[in-house]
Amino acid sequence: MWNKLDQIEQRYHLLSEEMGKNEVATDPKQLMKLGQERASLDEVVSLYQEYKVTVKSLGDTQAMLDDKMDAEMVAMVKQEVRGLEEKRDRLQEQLKTALLPKDPNDERDIIMEIRAGTGGDEAAIFAADLFRMYSRYAQTRRWDVDIVDSSESGGGGLKEIIVEIKGRGAYSRFKYERGVHRVQRVPSTEASGRIHTSTATVAVLPEAEDVEVNISPADLRIDIFHSGGAGGQNVNKVATAVRLTHLPTGMVVICQDERSQLRNRQKAMAVLNARLYEMERSKQEEEMTSMRRSQVGSGERSEKIRTYNFPQDRLTDHRIGLTLHNLPKIMMGDLDPMIDALSNEDQSQQLQAELS
Repeated sequence: MWNKLDQIEQRYHLLSEEMGKNEVATDPKQLMKLGQERASLDEVVSLYQEYKVTVKSLGDTQAMLDDKMDAEMVAMVKQEVRGLEEKRDRLQEQLKTALLPKDPNDERDIIMEIRAGTGGDEAAIFAADLFRMYSRYAQTRRWDVDIVDSSESGGGGLKEIIVEIKGRGAYSRFKYERGVHRVQRVPSTEASGRIHTSTATVAVLPEAEDVEVNISPADLRIDIFHSGGAGGQNVNKVATAVRLTHLPTGMVVICQDERSQLRNRQKAMAVLNARLYEMERSKQEEEMTSMRRSQVGSGERSEKIRTYNFPQDRLTDHRIGLTLHNLPKIMMGDLDPMIDALSNEDQSQQLQAELS
């Protein structure tokens, strides 16, 4: 561990020297590449330097203890030693966590797909609630949320919605949301006050860089058609909606949210890139299916990762057994307590795997 930390610190200083050279400083692409690598090492290097300072202070303080001190001074020094030992141990644990392999997709933008599961109109309303919850959370982090495509249902619900969320670290926070979400509440249309159980599925895909997915123009069929649904006079007068079909895989992406045909095409390509990237990544990991399918399952209630129980004002994440209250606040986008707990549990499991 300490040899690895020394190597990281040396690499950090080397990167700083490289970024100071004229030939690098005048090359924005190379400067950004080196800057990103150095930024990824900031936390580890900072912790390691603080650890070394603490260890040195601990040694110097322990060396002060001798027989010539009076009892009061000895007590003061021993108290300082205990404090430094606690700090040293805490920093050591933080270093272990910081050295865990980083998910290479953590800093990426994402494509999020939310679909109504079992439960009819109430499931569609819940899907819309989840979309608003995630949108508000993204807004608190100043991330951009851009609708790619959506399909509405009656009563203000959503059969499905696909969105781009752009912001540093978006995948690192939203990746824990993938799966089946279950809601238990009394629908507004339920006259008898009976509690209904419905589900919605959430898929979270890291958005691929253009250079990572090579799509041949010959493998694409592009159809342009008139947008459907609400949209004012633009609908049915100007053909702006885009449907992309990736012929080798049969994958179809539709985008009709924008009034610009070019913008719709750009959005559809982003979704197609993300799906193909995910498919390739799944193959490399020798998974039987793509991550998107494994994330959402079939939408059955028994596959739930989380339950939103409105009568009891309770949210329970079944993966880690954590229960939180104040559902209205959570549905307004207060997701950090839940996401932090999931992230901490993920790190804890990684640490156990490293030590075993």
